[in-house]
Amino acid sequence: MKVFSITWYEKLRKLDYIVLFSAVALTFVSLITLAGAAHDYGARIFYVQLVATVLGVFMMTIISTIDYEEITERFSPFIFGFCVFLLVLTLVVGEDNGSGNRNWINIPGFPVSIQPSEFVKVMYIITFSKHLHTLRDKINHPKSLIRLGIHAGVIIGLVLLQGDLGSALVFMFITAAMLLCSGLSLWYFLGAGVAVVAAAPLLWKILKPYQQARILAGFWPETDPQDKGFQALMSRNAITAGGFWGTGFSGGTEYQKVPFAHTDFIFAITGEKFGFFGALIVIVLLCTLVVRAMVLAYKMNGSYASYMCVGVAAVIIAQSLENIGMCLAKLPVVGITLPFMSYGGSSMLASFCLIGVVQSINAHRDKYFFERQKS
Repeated sequence: MKVFSITWYEKLRKLDYIVLFSAVALTFVSLITLAGAAHDYGARIFYVQLVATVLGVFMMTIISTIDYEEITERFSPFIFGFCVFLLVLTLVVGEDNGSGNRNWINIPGFPVSIQPSEFVKVMYIITFSKHLHTLRDKINHPKSLIRLGIHAGVIIGLVLLQGDLGSALVFMFITAAMLLCSGLSLWYFLGAGVAVVAAAPLLWKILKPYQQARILAGFWPETDPQDKGFQALMSRNAITAGGFWGTGFSGGTEYQKVPFAHTDFIFAITGEKFGFFGALIVIVLLCTLVVRAMVLAYKMNGSYASYMCVGVAAVIIAQSLENIGMCLAKLPVVGITLPFMSYGGSSMLASFCLIGVVQSINAHRDKYFFERQKS
């Protein structure tokens, strides 16, 4: 077996341009949505999002030219250690962004804050994929599950300590999806499901009344329309007001009643301004990213690159379903961003980094070739 020396130009030629188009198209929808709402939130949000998009495309391009295999093989333990360092640092010096979560770090001397957990998602997928691949022949052995559980538990536990339940749920979904695709027996998933159902009544009794009310309002916001269900109900009203074609680039007033609509509830602005048609375009583009990642995962079957692609798809699925679900007042509001759409530099850069990983796998998947041995 030999390895080709692939030039940057050859790597860029091997990019998945359907993935690239879908990601850029989503950011374009985000930019015109924010531009249309600039009179409500200020022009700054548009320019910040534009800069984040440009930096994101640049980072995606750089990552796509790096051999994912060399990075994973050599630096996986260090990457995991860096993940833990970032999350611990956030616990020590992190600040509340107004949602009660201690998950933001202010950059000294700059009017910029970053959310480390967004970037940890990318690195976690890389390290957990490598760990799964190492244990692939004994994935169903209890000792293997304990090791994998510690790996995942450290990251998820640190995120939970920050108070960021939404991100913790995304990490859990990533972990479950990658374990499922690694060949873990369905009996383990069934056992976990039974344990959760059995423990639910006890956990419910432990919760304080306000915590119970928040959960109930998450699924049935009509039970508390003036407080905990207000944001979701106003979001649903905005989407409904858009009709099929929407109120137009400068139109719409219902989304103005939604607190922080340009961040976690940007889907509500898009739905009102561009209607069902615009919302459908967003959903189709997100689905395209998921399908392309899963197709590449199938092509890379048998390697940890396959698990990486599944992890990337899992992030997009989890965040899209939860974000759109809470915008439609069907799921609890837990502060999850919509990939490539929600306002915020950390979310945008991390989303493009995820796509960069997929592009790197696609660009390097033909670097090996076999030749017959000479007699």
